[in-house]
Amino acid sequence: MEQVNIAVFASGSGSNCENLIKYFNEAKHSARVSLVVSNKSDAQVLERAQRLGVPSVVIPKTDLQRPEVVLPVLEKYHVGFVVLAGFLPLIPNYLIDAFPQRIVNIHPSLLPKYGGKGMWGHHVHEAVKAAGETETGMTIHWVTPQCDAGDIIAQFHVRLSPNDTPDDIAAKEHVLEMTYFPYVVEQLIAMMK
Repeated sequence: MEQVNIAVFASGSGSNCENLIKYFNEAKHSARVSLVVSNKSDAQVLERAQRLGVPSVVIPKTDLQRPEVVLPVLEKYHVGFVVLAGFLPLIPNYLIDAFPQRIVNIHPSLLPKYGGKGMWGHHVHEAVKAAGETETGMTIHWVTPQCDAGDIIAQFHVRLSPNDTPDDIAAKEHVLEMTYFPYVVEQLIAMMK
């Protein structure tokens, strides 16, 4: 079975990226993370990628809009699937067209709640707390030109206590990401073969 190369796009600390790299490094998998892309030169995800021996590249937000910059990089690493893991810029149409049904995003809420522009990271968990939600979770969805609007692939739920702080909510949701995100990505890649 031919191995599928994954590019992980991330803007921040990269805990999900590291989890994906480690998961797919196991020999039994028919995919691997071959490239990490960040729009920020100081993102911690770049340090994680280097430590784990995965090539990385910085593509500033302005260059992300230029297919002549981005597509050759993805071709160089033979990327067949793209995973957004805390990547903040919107993905341009040309990239969605180049990878139809092969770009997924993870979102730290149960979409459609708490999605859209400005709703990322701690902003989401603060909104969940402010609304008095009794549960939260994570959503994995296909990427479209609209922020957080793609078809939902999978959702995982966790109960909340009235005493949970936004940090507690973030911690509970993060456990779901670490547990389920690599597995769902693996299943999606298996289905495309």
